[in-house]
Amino acid sequence: MNRPVATIKQIADATGVHPSTVSRALDPKKRHLVADDLAKRIASRAEALGYQPNRLAANLRLGRSDLVGVLLPDIANPVFAPILGGIAEVLSAQGYAPIVADAGNASSQQISFVERLLSQRVDGLILATVSQDDELVGFCIERGLPVILVNRSEARDRVSSVVSDDEMGMRLAVDHLVGLAHRHIAHVAGPPSTSTGALRRDGFERAMSSHGLSGLIREASAYGREEGAQAATHLLNSTRDITAVVAANDLLALGVLDALKQRRLHCPENVSIVGHNDMPLMDVVSPPLTTVRIEHREMGRIAAKLLLDAIKSGSSERRHVVLRSELVVRGSTASLRNV
Repeated sequence: MNRPVATIKQIADATGVHPSTVSRALDPKKRHLVADDLAKRIASRAEALGYQPNRLAANLRLGRSDLVGVLLPDIANPVFAPILGGIAEVLSAQGYAPIVADAGNASSQQISFVERLLSQRVDGLILATVSQDDELVGFCIERGLPVILVNRSEARDRVSSVVSDDEMGMRLAVDHLVGLAHRHIAHVAGPPSTSTGALRRDGFERAMSSHGLSGLIREASAYGREEGAQAATHLLNSTRDITAVVAANDLLALGVLDALKQRRLHCPENVSIVGHNDMPLMDVVSPPLTTVRIEHREMGRIAAKLLLDAIKSGSSERRHVVLRSELVVRGSTASLRNV
């Protein structure tokens, strides 16, 4: 026999409070309005009675879904796991849930995903997919959909973003290598269509210039290991002078390592390598990768908070958060004096 569905009034009667107090205590967005001990007592009684909130009906009345779309360019890239973790942590605490889409880099495919998400009445979007002049951002603005950019920004500065300090990251990498007596330093750059590719390349050039140096640069067609190996092979074919490589992300750095192994060169004995992102497991590759660490989980948390603020306030005010980077020194870099 099926158990009758408990109502808010029954829970109120059982706990001796007004139904409106029960409603607030069981709503993650309003729970803070109820004393902690009372909220716990109400939640315990609701669970004992088998209460199941009818969020669909409530959301239809309010014109919301409590769903947030999160678009990634490549869900297999380990860098996005902590970003998603931070997003989910904040959304869950506020009664929202993410819908994650592996949207690739083609704007037509991204827009198609968003159209489907709009049919699910998502309340807002967090985008990790943007290019410098992004068609999808304009599409969302035209439809009045709150949008926050994470990890990447766009050149037109139309919406809020949470990114790392790309110039600082490159300066840390170059300063580290110069301090190890390297002078012939190359850069495997990310795609220039992305803010990370363009800004990290600019940061590398400025950092080298500050030391009175110039470096070879090769752009990778994508942020992938294979593309990093191709770019590094081109650099190594162009000169034998390179003693260090700064890569625009860790996957590219792994590709550089592959290219060195293909030529029977060793890291760091022949060429030192610095990555960017400090993705999971970079400390257990051989050699462990020196890399620029970014607080990706915090990046996700802040992006989610900014989006929820925008959803609740209805404001389109732009806010930009830039997180500091730090260098994590491991075994893939060494002084020229010691090799």
